[in-house]
Amino acid sequence: MTALALTRRPAAQLAQRTLARHSKSFALASRLLDRRVRDQTAIVYTWCRRADDAIDEPDAQAGDPAATLRRLAGELDAVYAGAANDPVLAELGEVVRDRAIPASYPRALLAGLAMDAAAARYARVDDVIAYAFHVAGVVGLMMTHVFGVADDAALVPAAHLGIAMQLTNIARDVAEDWARGRLYLPDDLLASHGAAGLAGDLDRALPASAHRPIAKARAELLAIAERYYRSGDRGIAALPWRPALAVAAARRLYAAIGARIARTAYDVAAGRAVVPLASKLALVGAAAARLVGSAPRRLWRPVAPRIPTRVLERSDVPAL
Repeated sequence: MTALALTRRPAAQLAQRTLARHSKSFALASRLLDRRVRDQTAIVYTWCRRADDAIDEPDAQAGDPAATLRRLAGELDAVYAGAANDPVLAELGEVVRDRAIPASYPRALLAGLAMDAAAARYARVDDVIAYAFHVAGVVGLMMTHVFGVADDAALVPAAHLGIAMQLTNIARDVAEDWARGRLYLPDDLLASHGAAGLAGDLDRALPASAHRPIAKARAELLAIAERYYRSGDRGIAALPWRPALAVAAARRLYAAIGARIARTAYDVAAGRAVVPLASKLALVGAAAARLVGSAPRRLWRPVAPRIPTRVLERSDVPAL
């Protein structure tokens, strides 16, 4: 399958539109990739988005989430059997075969979505990290197959980067998640800041008395995310030049969301944190400058990308 053939297919065009509509930061970073890798990245993202939407959309919640999960699992089985009829799923099948993406990674993502479907509560920070691994860390691992890496040692940093981004999402979306009856901030973190038992109020408006404890919990969660971002940085050198630039840009764009939250003193009532386009372009430029600075080292020790040979489980990815 050539990159040109992929871009001409309606499913691939839909995937590019889906990426642009749902994640402006990832869409901007993906422009730095070559055509084949950009299209394959969009296909993987679109499947993840579709699966997430199937659990999140009101009609799915009004029906049977367990049935939705069974349908998603059946679709994934068809993808890996080469029997998918849906155009997007058929394209995903092309990608997973071309890049040897282990089935355990997308299946782990479905396990994370099952936590959402069950309205899981998170008692400890470690529980939230486990959730973040399932819904985002494994996406980082799938991307190592799409991009290729020079060393399997980059796999743990890739998972850590996905976790960092998901922790940023959680910190950003507290108010939106609350409105949907979900709370991802862990009980132990909230209790340490004076909001023990907050999850018991999920059927009501977010209490004003919880705003200050939530602000402190958001700050602490973003500090944890920063540790995972720093680990993710260590894997970038193992990527080919253009994926390295795209990942470095995406990392900076996502971390900037946390910086915008910090500017509001982590106030949950301040509205959704958004990074302006001018700031995004500056962050992409900074990522490019840093990669250019590493060019002599890359020339001396060129990256020879290959499909990873290891398959990581949750237990292989240490908490930080």
